[in-house]
Amino acid sequence: MKESSTQDLSRELMSESNLDAYLSRNQPVFSDEDVANLLNRLYQRTDLSKAALARQAGMSEVYLHQVFSGRRKPSRDRLLCLCICMGASLEEIQQALKHAIYAPLYPKHKRDAIISYGILHGTALEKINEKLAQEQEQALF
Repeated sequence: MKESSTQDLSRELMSESNLDAYLSRNQPVFSDEDVANLLNRLYQRTDLSKAALARQAGMSEVYLHQVFSGRRKPSRDRLLCLCICMGASLEEIQQALKHAIYAPLYPKHKRDAIISYGILHGTALEKINEKLAQEQEQALF
């Protein structure tokens, strides 16, 4: 099955007279993976302890465990912090943002451009935050 673009799906949805038919026809397109599963998959690739990850991402271990168990949904910024600290690629981070139903990083927004640049260049979260502050943009934590 050819993957439909968001624009194609949007057009199809607008012209569809039967929502159930649309949902049934497009079931394979809908994402079922939750944020906790996605984060756990990313975490398995790291050599960080959860305590170290929490410290680097600027959050408590209790909060981190709640996020990883699915009891809490991280904010967009906290999700970015976790993904950056786990060394996720820009593509993986964009996917995580979509799964969490957050706006993807958008290069026309100065703050998002700074964050994206840092991710693409493997910049540590602390240095990304420093650059954000230098540019009078809100830090990630």
